[in-house]
Amino acid sequence: MFGNIGFPEILVIMAIALLIFGPKKLPEVGRSLGKALREFRRTSDEIKERIEEEIQADEFREIKNNIEDFKDISVENITEDKTQRRDSPSTEEEDNKKDRKNEQEGKKIS
Repeated sequence: MFGNIGFPEILVIMAIALLIFGPKKLPEVGRSLGKALREFRRTSDEIKERIEEEIQADEFREIKNNIEDFKDISVENITEDKTQRRDSPSTEEEDNKKDRKNEQEGKKIS
């Protein structure tokens, strides 16, 4: 918390505080300082949590947009496939025969 402040530095700071505030006021000043530090820490933690929530919300929005884009692309591909099948001279029977033939060839290979 104090970084590179060691025990000797803390003793010097406490001695100066004792001289400035006196022995009667020093506990009161210490409590006030402790409350202020606690409030500062609580506020900074809340800000940190809010920032993290916003970052997560942005990531979720980005993922949602990617999924919607993928859905749009998939729907376009499906309609193009159906349009190509209608335009092609093959019928459903021929497609089924091709599928069966491909399945049989797959069984022969394995």
